[in-house]
Amino acid sequence: MLAIGARIEKTVLMRGNPDPQLSMLSSLSTEDLIPADHPIRKIRVVVDAVLAELDDTFDGMYASGGRRSVPPETLLKATVLMALYSIRSERAFCEQLNYNLLFKWFLDMRIDQPAFDATTFTKNRQRLLEAEVADEFFAAVVAQAKLRRYLSSEHFSVDGTLLEAWASHKSFKPKAGPPSQPPAGRNVEVEFHGERRSNETHASTTDPDSRLYRKSSAAPAKLCYSGHLLMEHRSALIVDAELTIADGYAERATAVEMLARLPKMARRRTVAGDKGYDTKGFIAEVRGLGFTPHVAPNTSRQRSAIDGRTTRHAGHAVSMRIRKRIEEPFGWIKTIAGGRKLRYRGRQRNRAWFRITAAVYNLIRITALDAVPA
Repeated sequence: MLAIGARIEKTVLMRGNPDPQLSMLSSLSTEDLIPADHPIRKIRVVVDAVLAELDDTFDGMYASGGRRSVPPETLLKATVLMALYSIRSERAFCEQLNYNLLFKWFLDMRIDQPAFDATTFTKNRQRLLEAEVADEFFAAVVAQAKLRRYLSSEHFSVDGTLLEAWASHKSFKPKAGPPSQPPAGRNVEVEFHGERRSNETHASTTDPDSRLYRKSSAAPAKLCYSGHLLMEHRSALIVDAELTIADGYAERATAVEMLARLPKMARRRTVAGDKGYDTKGFIAEVRGLGFTPHVAPNTSRQRSAIDGRTTRHAGHAVSMRIRKRIEEPFGWIKTIAGGRKLRYRGRQRNRAWFRITAAVYNLIRITALDAVPA
């Protein structure tokens, strides 16, 4: 047996690796290993320009004294990588950071530099939330698109979707009364079929901000949040993103809030939406903000609030066609970025993740538009 083992070891050393001795000195860097035409290089150029605009914010967050720590911009760039490469958790990212040289290059780390611990995200998250870094990062990315003249200031679309919360039906318990004591076990059976449950009487003990809601009468009810996007029509870029408590009025109310945050203009603008936005209240509020509602008429159960004065124009048909592109960022956020089921607890943390992820989608679109010949 010893002879066979020695023969195998000798064969391994000879084939493909004639010199098993490690090099004592190497001038190789991560910059040399990333191909010159790799798409991540173009994304990094835009990310670095965005982070340069946030230097004052980072200076206020980073302590001038004490021992060295991970800079906030490094954590932000790590979040960008997690969305780009579909990494589900921060712990999995830090594990890959030890051997993924592309990640180290993106974070300006040396080849031999060890990865930081996953708890670094947890310890610094509250500082990032208090400084509203997610909002500033998203605004800086949108500003980069404006500098390139990719944004339309006249035509927009709004839409919303449900994002499943990091909580299960077993955590949805009565607010009043003694808490139920399930039998001991890691994955116990909790029988709630036939029990009358609602958001008024019950709440999740895992994520109290989540709400039990269903997309339609045929879909199952889940604990979730509501994600909202405002898209411009020229390049299909996201100009605003919001995550709210899920209820029957969140889509229309949040759409009005996002439209109100846009810069004021004397010229009348348009906003497109699906049949869910065809209500008298939403149409009146949108018109009061100076927008012409290019909403899909809903004539199934009620009389539509949109009449022929709007639908007869060719612009309405154009808006109805372009508004469907808002499903592209929603699909990317849910699949590639892993947002179909949220990874954090609480609206504030999930909202920050949603805003940063929407900004990452814009980064991909901006670099794609930069590559198009003028």
